[in-house]
Amino acid sequence: MKLLIKYMLIFLSTGVLAQKKPPSFEKTMAEPIVYSEGLQPDAKYFDGGLPHAVGVHNYQAFRANRVHPTEIGSDTGWTYNHQPYLCYWNGKFYLEYLSGQFQEHTPPTRVLLMTSENGKDWSAPEIIFPIYDLPEIKTAKGYLPAGTKAVMHQRMGFSVAPNGKLLASGFYSYCLTPRHSPNAGQGIGRVVREIKKDGSYGPIYFIRYNRWNGYNETNTNFPFYKSSKDPEFLKACEALLADKLITLQWWEEDRGKDGFFTADPGDVKGAAYFNETITTSKGAGKALSFFHRPDNIVVGIWKNQWSALSKDDGRSWTPFTRNKTLSPTGAKVWGQKLDDGRYALVHDQTAGFRNRYPMVVMVSDDGHDFDRMFSVRGDIPLRRYQGIHKRIGAQYFRGIVEGNGNPPGDELWVTYSVNKEDIWVSEINVPIQGHVSTNVDQNFNEVNDIQDLTLWNLYVPQWAPISLVEDPNTQNKVLELRDEDPYDYAKAERIFPKSKKVEIDFDLKTIVSQQGHALEIEIQNQGTGRPIRLRIDKRELMFDRHQVGPESIDYKVGVWANIKLDIDVENKIYNVFYNGKLVRKEIPFANDVAVSSVERIVFRTGPYRGYTDALFATQGAPAAGGLTIEDLPASGIKEKPCVYWIDNVKIKKLK
Repeated sequence: MKLLIKYMLIFLSTGVLAQKKPPSFEKTMAEPIVYSEGLQPDAKYFDGGLPHAVGVHNYQAFRANRVHPTEIGSDTGWTYNHQPYLCYWNGKFYLEYLSGQFQEHTPPTRVLLMTSENGKDWSAPEIIFPIYDLPEIKTAKGYLPAGTKAVMHQRMGFSVAPNGKLLASGFYSYCLTPRHSPNAGQGIGRVVREIKKDGSYGPIYFIRYNRWNGYNETNTNFPFYKSSKDPEFLKACEALLADKLITLQWWEEDRGKDGFFTADPGDVKGAAYFNETITTSKGAGKALSFFHRPDNIVVGIWKNQWSALSKDDGRSWTPFTRNKTLSPTGAKVWGQKLDDGRYALVHDQTAGFRNRYPMVVMVSDDGHDFDRMFSVRGDIPLRRYQGIHKRIGAQYFRGIVEGNGNPPGDELWVTYSVNKEDIWVSEINVPIQGHVSTNVDQNFNEVNDIQDLTLWNLYVPQWAPISLVEDPNTQNKVLELRDEDPYDYAKAERIFPKSKKVEIDFDLKTIVSQQGHALEIEIQNQGTGRPIRLRIDKRELMFDRHQVGPESIDYKVGVWANIKLDIDVENKIYNVFYNGKLVRKEIPFANDVAVSSVERIVFRTGPYRGYTDALFATQGAPAAGGLTIEDLPASGIKEKPCVYWIDNVKIKKLK
């Protein structure tokens, strides 16, 4: 059923799967990627006020918790978690991420690994690259005594070798202070280890030393890969070293001048800043992602708007140039060819300054001209733990690198960190589009899992899960929103045909409600308009209009209620029916919101928080990000649950 719906959508929206030829190699050298639609985000909103991509499921894979850690082998939870990588191998997702005790560029650090059968439910993290003791380090800029812990860095996570071996990778380095960066060539070297099919791990080896810094087989804590007695592991390492496209990801941390790299982004005009200051926030050559265009040209994309083309799979490159129409604010950009033949860019198309939002996906038919842009998520929770460089927002996006597996189905899978403390995964429905053309008639009896709700947008924190459960009284399946998170919420959103007049009908049952909490239901337009806002707590169904009106309706917990809304956008009013009875007539839109149409219904277990900080919107995030708040109290302890059931969602466009 899921695949049938997806291919019907492809046919209805496009007719065929597109393979559009891009402009010539010569014509695209000057700017390998362009964004041509012209639509830009509004800095006042976390979703940018952009159309939402239909059918995005955002899953929290790891929730940082200092008090009650979920990391295997940890006495306390580490609250700086960032730079995740993703692959699909042997019928399973693998996710690797960097972790520090509380902030960026501060020892000790380590790399952890999680796995998932479906991309939604993730295992507890295991340490795959442990804390590393440094030798004594003396430089012109500072001194570190022997035994200081290393600072790790992530520019590559996995490699599936031609012989089927799966290698995980990491990089050991150091920082003289948290204001210094570990990725300017001063580190120890890159390590690998095998992940085996039974879930065990092979030994850790260095695969490449930063020898120009004096590090080699004699003075490091792990052996060189060539000492391995496993011939298949050796073949996997040699294949990785021979792949000049994949290993170009290493350049930023390595900076070797020994001929290993086929391009030296350090030679790019203006890139000296990258080497000469204590941070590496600018410059070329950072965080490569790539894809092959229909003409088999490789498009390389780096941070800070840099890109280049290669005709020979990374053995040579055109000069690095800036993509003037992208605004990725110094964070990673992910580019990928989709299963429907199109191309996607996932990044923060910042509305300016240093803000790492909104998270968007841009779509192209030819890999050059990206002419559609949609919001992937507009839900950014409060940062719970203080730490230097912990910027607000979803950031550092990575999908599955070419050759590292392709999960069943056509979805685009992307992992990233939020606020540099939680790790998330997005399952993005393909074809990527921002509208639907058919009315909604949704009960959940024929749905096996929430992943089958390909036309619903779901926001699923670990402590505010969304699931399908059976009503024991009727044996019907219903959609359950549960919330035990003190600082987050569950959200289910359904996009419907853009309407000026529409009937919306659904059944709702509150199973458990807590004082001070409520289910909020909104009808929204394609942008930032929220003209209809309902709030349901333990006692009342309330309407957001003025302080004293309209009068609320009595509501009972534990009893199914049918709610129907007749909406007239042109006259900015709506009628409310409760259990078939007209109970409120011609309620004006909230705060006289002026919209030309509506197209989204939202069920949310907490208050709306789509507004960005006013100062961020006008001046941008502080340069010393992460220090603007203190730790939030009791963020590692669950609240008493609120539980809501939803069923029989029917939406009919009248005009």
